[in-house]
Amino acid sequence: MAKAAKDVGSPVPPHHKPTPSAPAKADRPTYAREELERIVAAQASWTAEELADALKRLPHRSKAFRTDSGIPIPDVLDPSTVREADYLRDVGYPGRYPFTRGPQASMYRGRLWTMRQFAGFGTPEDTNQRFKYLLQHGVNGLSTAFDMPALMGYDADHPMSRGEVGKEGVAISTLADFELLFAGIPLGEVTTSMTINATAVIALAMYVAVAEKNGVPRAKLGGTLQNDMLKEYIAQKEWMIPPGPAVKLNCDVIEFCAKEMPRWNPVSISGYHIREAGATAVQELAFTLADGIAYVQHCVDRGMDPDDFAPRLSFFWDVHNDFFEEVAKFRAARRIWARTMKERFGAKKKESLLLRTHAQTAGVSLTAQQPYNNVVRTALQAFAAVLGGTQSLHTNSLDETYALPTEEAVTIALRTQQIIAFESGADRVVDPLAGSYYVEWLTDEMERRALEHIRRIDEMGGMLRAVEEGYPQREIAESAYVFQREVEAGERIIVGVNGFQNQDDTPIEILKIDETVARRQVERLKETKARRDAAKVQATLAALERTTRDGANVMPAVIDAVSAYATLGEVSDVFRKVHGIYREDGRF
Repeated sequence: MAKAAKDVGSPVPPHHKPTPSAPAKADRPTYAREELERIVAAQASWTAEELADALKRLPHRSKAFRTDSGIPIPDVLDPSTVREADYLRDVGYPGRYPFTRGPQASMYRGRLWTMRQFAGFGTPEDTNQRFKYLLQHGVNGLSTAFDMPALMGYDADHPMSRGEVGKEGVAISTLADFELLFAGIPLGEVTTSMTINATAVIALAMYVAVAEKNGVPRAKLGGTLQNDMLKEYIAQKEWMIPPGPAVKLNCDVIEFCAKEMPRWNPVSISGYHIREAGATAVQELAFTLADGIAYVQHCVDRGMDPDDFAPRLSFFWDVHNDFFEEVAKFRAARRIWARTMKERFGAKKKESLLLRTHAQTAGVSLTAQQPYNNVVRTALQAFAAVLGGTQSLHTNSLDETYALPTEEAVTIALRTQQIIAFESGADRVVDPLAGSYYVEWLTDEMERRALEHIRRIDEMGGMLRAVEEGYPQREIAESAYVFQREVEAGERIIVGVNGFQNQDDTPIEILKIDETVARRQVERLKETKARRDAAKVQATLAALERTTRDGANVMPAVIDAVSAYATLGEVSDVFRKVHGIYREDGRF
């Protein structure tokens, strides 16, 4: 049997270089010294004359201008701001290391980003209909939301599932549900994203099983599994077993896909939920990349070559309202990741250095007040993601602060992407904001600040140890507190909330989940259990328990179990039995 993987939270082995610091200043400035001296002198003159005169007549609206991450913004930016920048080293060309300007040379000139719309509610039949509706309206990738019982490892008939079945995602308990969920969907042609973490290994096993029952081999399947437990312990708080064993399961999936599912992204390293919990853009950038570093380290400690699995790692980012900061975040993320994979882990393939990006507009920015304002917020955020170079994008619907989106709302959200793609001109030029003094300066500044967080995490012994000690949780809690305090003090205006309010907001139509959903799901589960071969189910679950205790890769055993119609809850119970149940100790 394979040996159990080492603790991903252990200190970085001496044969691995640390994540690179922000680049040292280049010896050769972009501008000649004489020209820089003229620019510096002109800026001093402008500050003393034009700016001083303007401030006398019209003082600044704020004592200090900062990004949403709190980065102070200078009065003006010019070539002297990046006086020792090295264009080829730090910016370069799209599709070329360090990929600041994008992972592909032609970007959207060659192919538009994948347009995904999150879908999942009620029964598998309900969500299957929504999938087909979205495909008919131009979506080219499915994105699946699961209900809370499925996310936490409980079947529809479990007492912990009461009141939650099908409410915030599709209800799934067995392979029979997956068969209905993807009925009539050409799984060999579409790509499917599944937003599930604690039970991600089970969801992928069911997807493989249903595809192979329909004649689609696992090697032809394309898509993405979120499968990111570190961010669960940091932000989203949906888990079933302790962090160490959970990360081991994450990496079992990475290893399995590297060998048997070459078109599948086995983990979507997710900053989205970190940001939604209250993190700044800089913290989202730092903690997400630190999570990615931890997964790579864990796999390397198993004896895996980074070039065998890194090309299929993907990232999932939030896109908030500070337009330029969001663009700079994407550019900085690509640069840090490329240098980390090359310098720290010794990856050699170009594909191993690429940071592949899915983005979603900020759910936390949506407001219940004046909900149609959310269309504007979503458009602004989506445009930032596109100019930042995302490869995949989900746009939130205007009604998601109330409930799961209606078909009308989700269509507007999709049309937002299509208008950006076909009417804005954003698809005609690669990295159009490159060379902007502000964007380049902000990219550098976000990189510097993110690397400082990563350095601290390395000193703690890695991200798992940092999570166990509560470091990212404390940082995020403090940022969330500061943000809320600014809103309540009127220092930060949220249109329609603490500024420009309406006395009466007209109610909008929302999607309501029929209370019969839970009953129907429980009945189907009962029927599935009655039809299946009980002895075979128990044999596969026993084999899974042995595999789990031995520390071997569990994916083959999970596929066997779900193919025999073992339930999601039964498989989860095996993991809970072996590893125990995790409860956070509540530290801050």
